[in-house]
Amino acid sequence: MRLALPRWTGPLAVKAAVFITVMCCALAALLGVLVHVSVTNQTVGQARDVALSRLGEATEAYEAGDPLRRGAGVDPPGLPERLRELAASGRRGTMVAEHDGRPTMWAAGPADGGRALAVRVDHSQGERTIDGLDGAIVWSSALAIGATLLVGAFAVTRVTRRLHATARVARRISAGDLDARVGDPRAQDPTRPQDEVASVAAALDSMASSLQGKLLAEQRFTADVAHELRTPLTGLHAAAELLPPGRPTELVRDRVAALRTLTEDLLEISRLESGRERLEVDPEALGALAGRVVRGSGTDTRVDLVRDTRVETDRRRLERVLGNLVANAHRHGRAPVVLTVDGPVITVRDHGDGYPEYLLAHGPQRFRTEGGTKGHGLGLTIALGQAEVLGARLEFTNPPGGGALATLTLPQQP
Repeated sequence: MRLALPRWTGPLAVKAAVFITVMCCALAALLGVLVHVSVTNQTVGQARDVALSRLGEATEAYEAGDPLRRGAGVDPPGLPERLRELAASGRRGTMVAEHDGRPTMWAAGPADGGRALAVRVDHSQGERTIDGLDGAIVWSSALAIGATLLVGAFAVTRVTRRLHATARVARRISAGDLDARVGDPRAQDPTRPQDEVASVAAALDSMASSLQGKLLAEQRFTADVAHELRTPLTGLHAAAELLPPGRPTELVRDRVAALRTLTEDLLEISRLESGRERLEVDPEALGALAGRVVRGSGTDTRVDLVRDTRVETDRRRLERVLGNLVANAHRHGRAPVVLTVDGPVITVRDHGDGYPEYLLAHGPQRFRTEGGTKGHGLGLTIALGQAEVLGARLEFTNPPGGGALATLTLPQQP
């Protein structure tokens, strides 16, 4: 089972700060231990040398029968038992121990009768030196860690700020703003050293430029094809009207009408993708508008008016959206088809097999088909484009009861 980390641990700056802090603490601890051990060994070594030197002097005085100096004696009180046993066995040794509440360096050697000749040296100064050193190590380590963390956070923040800027531009591009560019100064100046963030920014700008060029070329091609088809289709339509009545004539006229509709749809998509569409806003009662759309579609669509309202919108574009949704529901779904008005929210639901998975995941796509099924043509693509011009939100779902559900949420102006 994977451990779930808190959300605040996600940003790169937090991870970098934690990493820098851990590494600084580990390095400070390692250096502190090394310095502590080295100074302690040196201080204790010096005290041991002094104690052994005094033990030598005391041994000479003891063997000569001279009185011993202060701090020296045979089996003195406070002598550590282990050191006493070592001296009784005929060897010399030293040991740091507490004596009268103060740290003391003891040195002991053998004396006659299995006794121990020992001297003591005050070790308080050495302990204070070690304690002071430990305090200095802790404070200097804390200061060094704080300074390193601030410098590291400043450096990482500069990088993350550039990454956030790149991410914002990427989101703008994905939302349709193909003019958005990162414009990283490092990527624009070849004389400056290039880092990974600059490489990512340059790659994103290059991708956006390439994508924009391809989309513009596609839009121009779609518009040019639609415009070029208009003239021959107009002539073909006029010629079809002159044909004698009959079944073949009806088929020709039907196909010519379908081609004219497709051409107009392509022109409409081209205008929507150009981003130059303008609204003609007027107050509209949604209940009456929905009724007009259903009557104009010539379909058996039920209108449910839950709550009527008036909104400021472009009537022609809204009728286009609803008309396409109703037509798509009858063409690709099954009856009953229900158009529901609930305030600024309008839904169109059929009871067919529902929208395909690709449409739910990525939205309507022109002429796309999948698995041999019939595609959704241009109707939903136009509906989505007109909804965006209206400032409305159009969502496609498959409700639990089956069928397909399109939900149009109109903006409400005060």
